[in-house]
Amino acid sequence: MLLEFRTKNYKSFVEEASFSMVAAPKQKGLDYSLMKIKIKGKEIKGLSSSVIYGPNASGKTNIIGAMDVFRAIVLRGNIRNSEEKSSPNPAAVALELIPNNNETEGKPVLFAVEFYEEEGEDQFRILYELEMDLGTFLDEKYSRKIVSETLFVNGEPIFQRADDLHIGTMKTIKAYLSDAMEKNVESVREIAENSLVQDELFLTNGFRLIFSQKFTKLIVDWFTNKFMIIYRADSMQLIKRFADSKKKAVYVEKTTDKAAKLFGINSNAVGYVVNEDEPDAKLYSIFQNTKNQKSAAIAAEIFESYGTIRFINMFPLVIKAIQIGGILVVDEFDASIHPMALMSIINVFHNDEINIHHAQLIFNTHNPIFLNSNLFRRDEIKFVERDDESHRSILYALSDFGTTGDKGVRKHEDYMGKYFISQYGAIKDIDFTPIFEEILDREEEV
Repeated sequence: MLLEFRTKNYKSFVEEASFSMVAAPKQKGLDYSLMKIKIKGKEIKGLSSSVIYGPNASGKTNIIGAMDVFRAIVLRGNIRNSEEKSSPNPAAVALELIPNNNETEGKPVLFAVEFYEEEGEDQFRILYELEMDLGTFLDEKYSRKIVSETLFVNGEPIFQRADDLHIGTMKTIKAYLSDAMEKNVESVREIAENSLVQDELFLTNGFRLIFSQKFTKLIVDWFTNKFMIIYRADSMQLIKRFADSKKKAVYVEKTTDKAAKLFGINSNAVGYVVNEDEPDAKLYSIFQNTKNQKSAAIAAEIFESYGTIRFINMFPLVIKAIQIGGILVVDEFDASIHPMALMSIINVFHNDEINIHHAQLIFNTHNPIFLNSNLFRRDEIKFVERDDESHRSILYALSDFGTTGDKGVRKHEDYMGKYFISQYGAIKDIDFTPIFEEILDREEEV
């Protein structure tokens, strides 16, 4: 379960932005959206969903992009550029694209994530924070270095890295430590201090090799399997990287196929075709010829609509998130998909009897239909606003307005109506009329 994600100096977010998935205090109603866990007797109320609003170019996708970049860095284990060039998120590959393009001096970039994870009977509240010096925008040859790196588990420091390395007592993860750590504590600490490389993560390098391969795997597995981020709505064909791998040449996922029929697909079935010379599975429409009892496969992009393809690609991730308690983060979740289908997916995450593993859904949208007090809590509705002069973005929740005063937000008021009269900000009045008037004036002059 994701509890909080923070970033600073990532593109338009110059100031620190905190994306919280913990219930705000004194918020009442829609308790079915809450997921309650206890660690050391302290109850945590997590949100099962969150929706992000804001005008075009405000920075909504940047929040999702920051999550995707952090995930990519952890899985790489370093802050060097990746050789993988097919990522839909260029900043995850070329880190010189991260700093704000209006800043003349480089400022450290911050990523931090706090999440809850279980391993057998063990419960962990894990906070991992990374601060990096990446130079200025487009400075590809800058000598990057990690400014600080910290890992806390259940509130106890495991390690804190800055100019020096400080190792905590590690009592909270004692059962996960290596044998060498148990036998030669002092010598191991000395080796660890000498293992730091300025552009490599201590978590996935020195800490993994010296202290705990098992606990590092727990963290990396969370980033790999549970933190499912779909950056850019037009990159849905790449999401099979999160799905289970198959070795068959053609395979049909029965549950997805059944959902596709409810969605209204026209073919007999939908399936994935795996070619030996291509790394990714391709979606195909499968047809049964009643005359010769042979089946034919046609590339879905030729036969199906974009909305249908997007739904079929996304639905296996919804299933996986529900099954394993994953966090599904989707850019423009509602793109080309009917609101009724989207509502049904949201309701699955809000259903206590189905969402038993604490899966979470996070998405951005322009569709005001989700601004509904009967669908989302105030702390689940987020806004991103970008200043026209400084071009800096800020992130805030509807619950931040409180419940009293002129701008107070009450539990059952008309969120959509208030949003369109700019009660909450994060909306822009756009009028293209002057542009067309100018065009007509030029035509008359000619």
